[in-house]
Amino acid sequence: MDKLEQFRRTDYCGTLRAGDAGRTVSVCGWVQRRRDLGGLVFIDLRDRTGLLQLAFDDSTPRDIFEKASALRGEYVIAAVGKVREREAKNPELPTGDVEIDVTELRLLAKAETPPFEIVEDSDVKDVVRLKYRYLDLRRPDMQRMIALRHKIVKICRDYYDEQGFLEIETPILTKSTPEGARDYLVPSRVHPGKFYALPQSPQQYKQLLMLSGFDRYFQIARCFRDEDLRADRQPEFTQIDLEMSFLDEEQIQEIQEGFLKRVFQEVLGVEVATPFQRMPWREAMDRFGSDKPDLRFGFELKDISDLVKDCGFGVFTSAIEAGGSVRLINLNGHAADFPRKKIDKLGDFVKTYRAKGLAWARMLDGKVTSSYQKFLTDEENAAILERAGAKDGDLILIVGDAKDEVVFAALGALRVECAKQLDLLDPRDFRFLWVTEFPMFEWSEEEERYQAMHHPFTAPMTEDEDKMLTDKKNCRARAYDIVLNGTELGGGSIRINTPELQTKAFQALGLSQEDIQERFGHLVNAFQYGAPPHGGLAYGLDRLVMLMTGASSIRDVIAFPKVQNASDLMMDCPDVVDQKQLDDLSIAVTAVEEG
Repeated sequence: MDKLEQFRRTDYCGTLRAGDAGRTVSVCGWVQRRRDLGGLVFIDLRDRTGLLQLAFDDSTPRDIFEKASALRGEYVIAAVGKVREREAKNPELPTGDVEIDVTELRLLAKAETPPFEIVEDSDVKDVVRLKYRYLDLRRPDMQRMIALRHKIVKICRDYYDEQGFLEIETPILTKSTPEGARDYLVPSRVHPGKFYALPQSPQQYKQLLMLSGFDRYFQIARCFRDEDLRADRQPEFTQIDLEMSFLDEEQIQEIQEGFLKRVFQEVLGVEVATPFQRMPWREAMDRFGSDKPDLRFGFELKDISDLVKDCGFGVFTSAIEAGGSVRLINLNGHAADFPRKKIDKLGDFVKTYRAKGLAWARMLDGKVTSSYQKFLTDEENAAILERAGAKDGDLILIVGDAKDEVVFAALGALRVECAKQLDLLDPRDFRFLWVTEFPMFEWSEEEERYQAMHHPFTAPMTEDEDKMLTDKKNCRARAYDIVLNGTELGGGSIRINTPELQTKAFQALGLSQEDIQERFGHLVNAFQYGAPPHGGLAYGLDRLVMLMTGASSIRDVIAFPKVQNASDLMMDCPDVVDQKQLDDLSIAVTAVEEG
């Protein structure tokens, strides 16, 4: 293999055009393909900017020609030569008008045959892609997504700098304050038996920065949560983290709309209309069954509990008598798209959301067929169709349950599933929404107590402050989420800024005065020294990039992601460590499950 002495790259492969003809350039990269036509050899050279054709013919020095003939896919090479117009142009390539007449060629590294072809949209199992992630990242589509992520971050830094924000780093080793997702813990060697926690977010630090007088803070923050993974979750992830003083909700939201408008315009060329629509949480749940509704299509929920509460159909009446509800969606004009077999599959679908089943009525060719109409009077059946706004060609889908959250979850997911099956989800139709006035608390069946829906530092609506201890179910928060096409991009709130109200919020969660001081004394005590009114927001950077690139998972927009069980297939971790390391940390491993 040749050395790279006295070689300097002058150009990236994908940047050369017809206007560069006549220039002598130096390029380097990976061999994508070699075509040997006897007395003529072509090499497609690839770097992160694209492909470039290298040409070797009877005018090429013999030793260079023989070296080119021996090249294989993924060999790393450097080449020097003159740019010239191609005789056979390739209109599908940005560099398709030119090639390099190579006069100097250096082999920098050989390569084994890779386990999959380095091409766009490679049909390779995820487990293989992630084991050889460094090869997967060579693919042009992957490199475009990582480059786009970089561009989004750059725009973010530029925009918030222009808005007067300071980028301030907060600690990675911090205090465990368990209230929400599980912490990743880090044992201390210097303090045996004690642990740091990796931050789930910089929440408390950024609030303390507001107390410190830095009234506009942002950070591209690494965060960690020990929770089960989904397509849009990772154990370590990146937030665009923000906090502001002396602003209310509307002012904070206006700044964020400016950022999103700019990033979509500069990255995708998409003009986003502002201001964004705003919708209270209660309305979002009633209309869409979700606190992150997709607004690209209709199929809104309608409550029919009042119409069927006294009917003779036990499936409906029992749900209402138990304190739940019966609701429907209308697939307007799509009855013909869902024959009985597909409706039965939709019934199986809602059961995955704990619904007991799916009732339905179809209006087609002037006839009404239904799974429930024989149990109801003609008047009750007519009232349901009227409430649904039904007409010929419509399909009505109904779920009832003793728990409203089951009805919302089942119908909210069902409307999206039907929209997917009907191909109604245009990925270039970007519908932004602010969901506001979230509940302050939510009931945890597992722990049999109320928990903070966002976090315990969120301020209640001013008119609901008295409900924090006496009426948790109806206490609303000054919280807001930014939603795009059914995905939560970020969430934030106005924060509590007095020790009295913060103590009250902790008491509402069942913490004693001793617990408050032990876990959160640093924050409550700091409020005694003058805390400005403040609020903030954090975007999931990975989710934002995923939506802007059209990727199916955030794994595709993270350079080195984890898999479903939070392991790294490429690095083969987590892994066991030496006994000496455990001894230094005063840790004993008492039992390890196989698997």
